[in-house]
Amino acid sequence: MLTLHHGGTFYKNGAPVFDAAGLDAAGGRKKTIAYGILSAHNRGAEGDVLRIRFDSLISHDITYVGILQTARGSGLQRFPVPYVMTNCHNSLCAVGGTINADDHAFGLSAARKYGGIFVPPSFAVIHQYAREELSGCGKMILGSDSHTRYGALGTMGVGEGGPEIVKQLLEATYDIAYPRTVLVYLTGAPGRGVGPQDVAIALCGAVYKNHFALNSVLEFAGPGVASLPMDFRIGIDVMTTETACLSSVWQTDGLVEEYYRIHGRPEDYKKLEPGEGAYYDACVEIDLSKVEPMIALPFHPSEAYTIRELKENLSDILRQTEKSAEETFKGRVKLDLLSKVRDGKLRVDQGVIAGCSGGMYDNIAEAAAILESGGIGAGSFGLTVYPPSLPVAMELMASGVTQRLTAQGAVFKPCFCGPCFGAGDVPANGALSIRHCTRNFPNREGSKPADGQLACVALMDARSIAATARNGGVLTGADEIDYAPPESVERKYDRTPYEKRVYNGFGRPHPEEELKLGPNITDWPPIPALRENIVLELASVLRDAVTTTDELIPSGDTSSYRSNPLKLATFALSRRDPGYVGRANDIARRGGGEPDAELRAAYEKLGVTDAANTALASAIYANRPGDGSAREQAASCQRVLGGGANICREYATKRYRSNCVNWGILPFTIDEGTDFPYEVGDYVYVPGIRRAVESGAREVKAKVLSKGAVTEIALKLPELTQKEREIILEGCLMNWYSSSRKPQ
Repeated sequence: MLTLHHGGTFYKNGAPVFDAAGLDAAGGRKKTIAYGILSAHNRGAEGDVLRIRFDSLISHDITYVGILQTARGSGLQRFPVPYVMTNCHNSLCAVGGTINADDHAFGLSAARKYGGIFVPPSFAVIHQYAREELSGCGKMILGSDSHTRYGALGTMGVGEGGPEIVKQLLEATYDIAYPRTVLVYLTGAPGRGVGPQDVAIALCGAVYKNHFALNSVLEFAGPGVASLPMDFRIGIDVMTTETACLSSVWQTDGLVEEYYRIHGRPEDYKKLEPGEGAYYDACVEIDLSKVEPMIALPFHPSEAYTIRELKENLSDILRQTEKSAEETFKGRVKLDLLSKVRDGKLRVDQGVIAGCSGGMYDNIAEAAAILESGGIGAGSFGLTVYPPSLPVAMELMASGVTQRLTAQGAVFKPCFCGPCFGAGDVPANGALSIRHCTRNFPNREGSKPADGQLACVALMDARSIAATARNGGVLTGADEIDYAPPESVERKYDRTPYEKRVYNGFGRPHPEEELKLGPNITDWPPIPALRENIVLELASVLRDAVTTTDELIPSGDTSSYRSNPLKLATFALSRRDPGYVGRANDIARRGGGEPDAELRAAYEKLGVTDAANTALASAIYANRPGDGSAREQAASCQRVLGGGANICREYATKRYRSNCVNWGILPFTIDEGTDFPYEVGDYVYVPGIRRAVESGAREVKAKVLSKGAVTEIALKLPELTQKEREIILEGCLMNWYSSSRKPQ
């Protein structure tokens, strides 16, 4: 059903061509949809580096407080482009007292003061609002959420950490080398019971672990596109984040034109398609007719199997998943999936259809059709549905879908992202939840392994979740049951709730108004500039294949403290390395005064001769950190705790590396073949680091003190732009703006 082509690919006569003889690759690159959009938004000279200005910006309430505080500290006067603040990530959190509502009041006051757009809680999840109100063919949107993907609507969405939003608010640019472009060529049409999540899981399973799409733009084209309704395309597109790509874009057609007409914005449609002879760096071919119902087992969307394959090899596959969990949790808690197999069948505890991927109208309507002839039953299995916006919820009610699903025992809840990051429908200890949402990383369902709790999520399409619900919680693919697909209805869009309640102040700032600062909203602590030399003490060493941002700073209830940098930092690595915060604080304390006896002895062995100009900072080593969320807190919490550097073999995503740079954390890497036998408490001395950053050095020599012996290691500093070097030298992005440098 899916084939990868690693070499260059041309697009000729509506099909991929893999023989490049006589074809112009350089000219062909300029014929892709992606190139046209990127070039139109480039504010720099023609060359290898893009300097992008986006058409609009969007954030949710886990990120916008920190963004606004950083922008305020950097001299923000007004929002130069539409900036939408949604409130879809904490409206149901149960901790923190008045914190959540205080942050919402702050957000609304900022929208009024600076001329922004404020979407109240429970009105829309971030990405659905962007689709409905911000998208447009050929536009670019920057969001402080990793699933900022609107490619099915002809819009390139990029998910980045908060500091990149700050740069746009201060009229600086998003600087990036021209990305690779990968053609995703679709043929055929999906069969009965197959939905967008099935295609997405198959794609993630094929391209994530081999880095096939890493930091690339995925460009969807081919005759198979026409077979997919808009909700189906959107459902695939939002999941492209889990391939580790940079962005996505699709060819557009009459269905996209109809979407914009229905949403009252016909002028935002234009036809986009690859030019004849367009050149791509690689190609993925997907025959939609061969896609089967899929499942992504814990703990990543790329742990992909067909449901048929899983059922045929149930014990072997589940045993392997348990083994992987043992390695992930180091024996602290035990994942027991085999106990859920009874009479040769896997029994599931919970089903959720939610948010920007699962909550689309077509998914929910199809689920209602599947459950029409059989309810969920009175057993332990329950089904919860979260529509993505009030306009979609109103459509579902008007067409009777809500009533039909509710009558079968499903529960509808507000427009909220909670099930995707562990703040809603947290399952019981030991439970297996199946969800049509975007992620199933460890702890994303809300359990706390450090407290002896462990639940897990498998990703599935809404259709197969409904089939499983109809079968009383026994894992069932939607292709295994007979059902009548829902009758097509004329899609309608009623923006009345937005017109009545969304504050739209773009272009009308009120600078005289005061911000409403709740007692938990605090400014960033002072961040020091980079010193001449640095000694790094390893505060955590993580040897897992990948370390997610959710492990670096857990989501869920901790998100209530997002507006208090010092409080939030106490949760850093808490579910992965609980001793990290204490060690980092101790290093910061020791680095804040005269070196103690231990440190003086270490300095002597390392050859530190200028202690007055040498900083002591903590560092984290991880093989491949930063997969997952775009939340800047994964880096800012390290910095608040006195972190000075990360050392890794590769950064899992560009957005996490950008967060590190923007918070002044040196983004060191080591060569893949380099041994790193060092442990917590070892010292890494990097003499002349400030001079190296100033000069643009791509490698520095360091000394490591481990077990009383000193060895040398080469640390890489590749691909630092001039602006990134300046930010690191100043200590962080906020310092860079405050040092009188003007945005470029």
